[in-house]
Amino acid sequence: MSNPLPKPGYAWYTTILLTVVYIFSYVDRTILYLLVEPIKNDLQLSDTEISILLGPAFAVFYTTLTIPLGWVADRWKRNWIVAIGVTLWSAATVACGMARNFVQLITARIMVGVGEASLSPCALPMIADSFPPEKRGKPVAVYSAALSLGAGIASLIGAVVIGWTNNGETISVPVLGALSGWQFAFVIVGAPGLILGVLMFLLREPARQEQSSTPADGKALFKTAVRFIVSDWRMFGGFLAIVCVMTTVAYSQSFFAAMFERTWGWPAEQFARYNGIMNLAMGPATVLVTGWYIDRLFNQGFKDAPMRILIGGVILLTTTHAAAPMMPNGTLAFVLLGMNLIGMASVTTAGAAGLMNITPGEIRSQVTALYFVIISVTGLNLGPTTVGLLSDNVFGAENIRYAVALVPVIYGVPLLFTLRATLRRYRRRVEQQVG
Repeated sequence: MSNPLPKPGYAWYTTILLTVVYIFSYVDRTILYLLVEPIKNDLQLSDTEISILLGPAFAVFYTTLTIPLGWVADRWKRNWIVAIGVTLWSAATVACGMARNFVQLITARIMVGVGEASLSPCALPMIADSFPPEKRGKPVAVYSAALSLGAGIASLIGAVVIGWTNNGETISVPVLGALSGWQFAFVIVGAPGLILGVLMFLLREPARQEQSSTPADGKALFKTAVRFIVSDWRMFGGFLAIVCVMTTVAYSQSFFAAMFERTWGWPAEQFARYNGIMNLAMGPATVLVTGWYIDRLFNQGFKDAPMRILIGGVILLTTTHAAAPMMPNGTLAFVLLGMNLIGMASVTTAGAAGLMNITPGEIRSQVTALYFVIISVTGLNLGPTTVGLLSDNVFGAENIRYAVALVPVIYGVPLLFTLRATLRRYRRRVEQQVG
């Protein structure tokens, strides 16, 4: 039996607040990507130390803690979990700006990953529990827009900071004193999260829905979530493969600034500025339209609407990503990246909405945690690593664009042969879940 839903106004307040939290999590997570050179020069770090900060220091704890926190989220107040998490990662982001050596910076970076692990298992289930199935598309789309907004804000801040660093200017901050540009960037993006932590603590958690779909013992155990996925592993495997291709392609784009500079001579500041504007202008609009279209198709009787969008989005993002590096100039490449962003944003939205529609309410947090662990681990490990290996061992650093272009070919082409069967299996599963 489903519990009463919150009033629409409060449901949307919950969605908006979680979206703002998500935006700040993404900004706090990715701002480091654009500050590599000033941090490296200021703290006298090696490339190996920088690579640890970019990858393992954040990713290992972020991904491994998501699963146990999903277990906790199915038993405890989810808004409190997020409140603790956002307070922790925001304070840790500010601490990154206070770091004076590698040990201090890596410690703060680890704590950013620990804090951010709290959000994924809680946010989407809370949104799903605030709306009926036929109206989940738009709120999930609003939440998914945080990725584009966060990426855009991080890029624009990065562009400004690169300009400050090039000019050698420092910023005087009360209590903290004189800060370099990169240090001030961490402080200014981390501090607002402390306020968000208070708002999350005061939020009323929505009641968990669709409890009758859970196993007979009624307990959301981790093994129950795993057993649920294994019961239809072909469908879940195909579903996850689509989203994993998206994250693999997305994380490989961490080399885009380098590619644009080496191939077409774009300075990092120019790429960051244009990338920020593009993400802010196109990303949120895409996810909102995607969410609206999912709801429209759902209400027209297409219960497999999210999967249809997933398939179209992954085809668009793989083809445009493969073509962009081969363009004769950076302008044409950037136009294709705009189309690529549409594909990625639609897959992000449809993947989240689709997962909510096939997962029982009482294990939704743990299944969501597993979902984010799988797609994050896959993307973080395959995307950048594939580009690096191909660049170092096959094409050479100056021809990095060929390495970037091959990523969607290597991982996307085999996927094409599974899409039809996955669509059929997803349709059968969603009919069992929502009727």
